[in-house]
Amino acid sequence: MLNGMFFVCLSLSLWTPGSSLSCRWMQHKFQQFSKNSLDLIDTMGQANNSTNTTVDAGVGFPYRLYKKASHASAEDRLHFLVQILKEMVVLFEEDTSKASWEENTEENFFQFLTRQEQGLRSCIGTHKKENRKLHRYFQRLSSHVLKKMDHSAEAWELIRKKMKTHLVRADLLASSLLTN
Repeated sequence: MLNGMFFVCLSLSLWTPGSSLSCRWMQHKFQQFSKNSLDLIDTMGQANNSTNTTVDAGVGFPYRLYKKASHASAEDRLHFLVQILKEMVVLFEEDTSKASWEENTEENFFQFLTRQEQGLRSCIGTHKKENRKLHRYFQRLSSHVLKKMDHSAEAWELIRKKMKTHLVRADLLASSLLTN
């Protein structure tokens, strides 16, 4: 009898809403939203005909954070993905009036990011502390790229390229959750 109850409790704990295995949104919607976000960010780059983006602004991509996240538990990977999307949303809430892309495309991109973040958030059970290093990275993008370059079209093109890399890496990280 105790073994049966143990098996039931173990099964329920593996299939709770916080588990990536039971998250219907992750299984059915994430790939679609991820593809749409990538398509939109590419479209935003196509609008950039004359912006010179040879400047790097000294904020490198946080590859180490992604590597660490890829070895973390499924729940921690989900938290990391949610934070990436949330930080991207915050970044795109800044002044984009000088960006070279169409406002409608940006609004659609912003909506897809927000819906992805909300969808993934529905997959995690408890609120976890933010990854401070990831948060500081996005703050540096805001202060060292956008603010120092006066939210120029060139600054936004640098941000767009970095955000595309984040979306690709986030998609890979999410795919690892689906294959596990």
